[in-house]
Amino acid sequence: MEVQETRVQTDRVLTIPNLLSMGRLVGVPLFLWLILWPVFDGPNNDGWALLILMLSGISDYLDGKLARRWGQISRVGQLLDPLADRLYVLSTLVGLTWREILPWWLTAILLAREVFIAALLPILNRHGYGPLQVSFLGKAATFNLMYAFPLLLLGSGDSWIARPAEIVSWAFIWWGATLYWWAAILYAVQVRQIVRGGSASSPSTV
Repeated sequence: MEVQETRVQTDRVLTIPNLLSMGRLVGVPLFLWLILWPVFDGPNNDGWALLILMLSGISDYLDGKLARRWGQISRVGQLLDPLADRLYVLSTLVGLTWREILPWWLTAILLAREVFIAALLPILNRHGYGPLQVSFLGKAATFNLMYAFPLLLLGSGDSWIARPAEIVSWAFIWWGATLYWWAAILYAVQVRQIVRGGSASSPSTV
């Protein structure tokens, strides 16, 4: 995944990369509704939920790629992209945990990381900084998790591919969870540098 530090190149909101990010955001409640429908005695729509997750992963790659190639990097895009990432991760955690496909302790580990990051944001605000930009490590962690969750959902079925999908999904989950926390620790280090008046050479969010 090609992620790097970039400067804002346009103030436009309605760019193709931004529209892709907006589309990913629209897909969040739809995905959550599909994944939770069986819990409320509705039909099983895991296939459609799986498709939404796959499309989200593809658009996540494309929005950054196209923004850099077409010079359409914008502040709106820099905010929408990590927001969509987080909402997909959170909605997937809620849905799969509620369905008892994902164990609660793993959900707790990933949610604790989000709480950890959220606790650092007021510190940045007090020193006049907003959320920092996306890092390669943070995107790599999200990339692993966004591959893991569809495979885990696929692995919960009873088809011939379920067992291999489950094994591969857990490999992605452990890599993703490790990178997720590693990125959070590096984020905390950068926040500490900013607070102490140092300069973070490549400030980044996770």
